[in-house]
Amino acid sequence: MRTSYRQKIFLYFLVIFTLFAAGNFLVGRLSERKYKTEALEEKLDVCAHLVDAALAERFDPSIPDSLLKLFPANLRLTIIDPQGWVLYDNTLRQTARMENHADRPEIRAAARRGKGSHIRVSASNQTEYLYYARRSGSRYLRVALPYDVGMRNFLKPDPLFLAYLLMLFTGMLILIHLVAGRFGKSIRQLRDFALFMENSEEGKNHAPFPNDELGEIGSKIAENYQQLKESKKEIALEREKLLQHVHSSEEGLCFFSASRSVEFYNGLFVQYLNVITEWADSNPATVLTDASFGKVRAFLANHQARDHYFETRIERHGKNFAVRVNTFDDQSFEIIINDITRMEKTRRLKQEMTGNITHELRTPVTGIRGCLETILEHRLDPEKKDYFIRSAYRQALTLSELIRDMSLVTRMEEAPHSFKSESIRIANLLHNLKNDLEIPLQEKNIRMDWDVAAEVAVKGNGNLLYSIFRNLTDNVIRYAGTGIRILICRYGEDPNFHYFSYSDNGAGIPEQHLNRIFERFYRISEGRTRDTGGSGLGLSIVKNAVALHRGTIVAKNRSGGGLEFLFNLQRG
Repeated sequence: MRTSYRQKIFLYFLVIFTLFAAGNFLVGRLSERKYKTEALEEKLDVCAHLVDAALAERFDPSIPDSLLKLFPANLRLTIIDPQGWVLYDNTLRQTARMENHADRPEIRAAARRGKGSHIRVSASNQTEYLYYARRSGSRYLRVALPYDVGMRNFLKPDPLFLAYLLMLFTGMLILIHLVAGRFGKSIRQLRDFALFMENSEEGKNHAPFPNDELGEIGSKIAENYQQLKESKKEIALEREKLLQHVHSSEEGLCFFSASRSVEFYNGLFVQYLNVITEWADSNPATVLTDASFGKVRAFLANHQARDHYFETRIERHGKNFAVRVNTFDDQSFEIIINDITRMEKTRRLKQEMTGNITHELRTPVTGIRGCLETILEHRLDPEKKDYFIRSAYRQALTLSELIRDMSLVTRMEEAPHSFKSESIRIANLLHNLKNDLEIPLQEKNIRMDWDVAAEVAVKGNGNLLYSIFRNLTDNVIRYAGTGIRILICRYGEDPNFHYFSYSDNGAGIPEQHLNRIFERFYRISEGRTRDTGGSGLGLSIVKNAVALHRGTIVAKNRSGGGLEFLFNLQRG
């Protein structure tokens, strides 16, 4: 015979209420005991306060003796100094023989909180007391009452409270019985309805139900719930994928309903919106009212059913944004804001670089073509013919140098991983460089010295490190003048980098050009590179090579004349 759901409910509630009643009884008993104990402690505190007031000026054993007449006859009064030694005790006059009381629970509590109490047996007279201690200036006042039969009876709980709990418990049992009956009836009715709906569905197989009414109902609910749960799980998964995509997107996205209320947006949309608009606002709906988005509003107001897409560009505060609008069949729409500042800058730089490359290539190519046309179209004596051939050869060298440098810059920017890295000793590199440039250095009477210890090593690519010092030295040879001294030194180090200075005492350059000398093809004057050779990419190569080695470089004019480059390279 199985237990009905009504009986189960009755048993469950019976257990719960029994625990509840027992808990109330225990809490009430403890609370009542606590309140009565606190009442006793308040009385003892009054006694301690009177003693404290009487001993305010000086300690005299006769004073507490005279006060004892005002207190209960069985009251014990003890005065203890800050170190825990008993100065006075009305039950034991031989206080010198008493133990130190600093470790007594009530004394420790009074030291921490100003007062404390404890029930225990006295070590002095083997009597159980309710102790109460109070800290007063440089001493402790402790009063105690015997914890005898009278006090135990006083602290016992009120029997009326127990009677009240029993009456309440009985009444609740009756109420639980009535509620369980009504609830069980409802469960049976719900079970009958579920079984009726099951029998009306032909050809449907059902799993066996648990052997009670609630189990029969639960199996039906669980079956429907499982289907709903699976569908909801799939929807939640797809929604989570969409949200992750939107939040991780580098585009600012905002979705609007057909009534133009905001349905969803990511943080990047508000960030871009605040850059474009005049006033910072966390409300994404501002995009539909701000004057900067006038074209967007015009499209949304006038677009035809076949027009689902619109795009415009907005430039604000040195940044460029692409704004796109996609409309949907239910008249809802999305607005996408994309920061295209870097892309626009890259496009302009590529356009500018293309122009610069074309300009730079045109000069040597034109020179070579002119020389060859002169040789082919005119009868020249051997001396002039040799002149034009040599001139074409020099222009070809310039063209070759330009192509080589352009290829090196491109490779450093687009494939930095292609350069092998190793430990390079700078002193050896400078020695090789000086040997390679010995002839041009002698022609310009240029002295090249360095103060770099032989063991100083840099982690990097040998060819690129060589190109740093080679291009800096080539610049000195071409532009600094004659009778110049080059000095290279390591002026500092830290756990990660060596710090180098490359300086000369030559002509230097005007201050207004210092912040642009590392740009590609930048010239201080149009004819400077033309007259002295070079591709115009030397210092750009230097900057990129230093950056590839995780360093930085700056240039400045020296106070004594000449130019100085300060840069750091990763330690080897």
